[in-house]
Amino acid sequence: MDILKKASSYKDAIHLEIGEPDLAPSSKVLEYVKSSLEKGYFGYTQAKGLLELREAISKYYKSFYDVDVSSDRIIITTGSSGAFSLVFGLLEGKNIALQDPGYPCYENIAYAFDKNVVKIPVFEDTGFQVTKNHLKDITFDLLLISSVSNPTGIVYDEDNLKDIIDFCEENHKIFVCDEIYHGLVYDKSIKTALSFSDNAFVINSFSKFFCMPGFRIGWIIAPSKYVEDMERLAQNMFISAPILSQYGALGAFDFEYLSFVKETFRQRRDFLYNELKDIFDIPIKPEGAFYIWADISKYGVDSKTFCDRIFDKTKVAITPGIDFGTNNTDRFVRVSFAKDLSYLKEAIYRIKNML
Repeated sequence: MDILKKASSYKDAIHLEIGEPDLAPSSKVLEYVKSSLEKGYFGYTQAKGLLELREAISKYYKSFYDVDVSSDRIIITTGSSGAFSLVFGLLEGKNIALQDPGYPCYENIAYAFDKNVVKIPVFEDTGFQVTKNHLKDITFDLLLISSVSNPTGIVYDEDNLKDIIDFCEENHKIFVCDEIYHGLVYDKSIKTALSFSDNAFVINSFSKFFCMPGFRIGWIIAPSKYVEDMERLAQNMFISAPILSQYGALGAFDFEYLSFVKETFRQRRDFLYNELKDIFDIPIKPEGAFYIWADISKYGVDSKTFCDRIFDKTKVAITPGIDFGTNNTDRFVRVSFAKDLSYLKEAIYRIKNML
């Protein structure tokens, strides 16, 4: 955010630091918003969200994953951040296990709820994935992973995902999967954690694949025994998600448009990866999302210094790896390809000239 703030002061800055898609949502989203405005829908909804939207999400899981999810288990939230707050707020235990490197807000939200964070260092040898062997050596009450992962762009192998879910169930631990980048997977199939267990918490959002970041609308699918308490907590924390955003989300399941979104990001991934692998060491080609996790240690400076120098000389903003944990992250930078291809080409031109 500091880098974004600094870069926003320059008209010629190129923003590759933030994970915000530049594509508009489907035109159907805007049609639903317009219709809801014309009908005067300005009030609260029930805390779980519009039944119509929860039923649409249920149908999405059936068509996209062939998994049956009752709409009663779905709670609409103010983005995925609202969903994490609900899970951490309900957790009686203190210890939350997170992969490192990983999305920094998990840790910050956990601290806001007075939890202890147990970091699990992951490396290239496991494809930057938490495994069952990691879990045997730590004390935790809840495990949260992201698949697709931010910042590495990896997708958890199906066998590994099943193994860690089984481990959590056998040892009476809570398992949470952040699936916010599902839909943006380029070279392999992907399954939801709900394919393996109804006891998993699954969190998703309309911000990334559906290109609706500013609508602040997401959802959580909870095991049945937690739904009533989670609904009460949601009502007390934010009453309900924004009604206009909920109606807009009804138009988001436009699969023809979503195919275009996915293919656009695939092309950007292929271009940026092929260009960056010549100047950085990239341990793994991103399988999804819109980030490249690149090792810049051969340039002899830490990630923050590297990003500052790149920006000062080129006005290209990228994110230092230290944002994403403490596991060798000072050697890495995260580069987002959530921008137009012409934008990416200009960024590469500037960075290569500078280096």
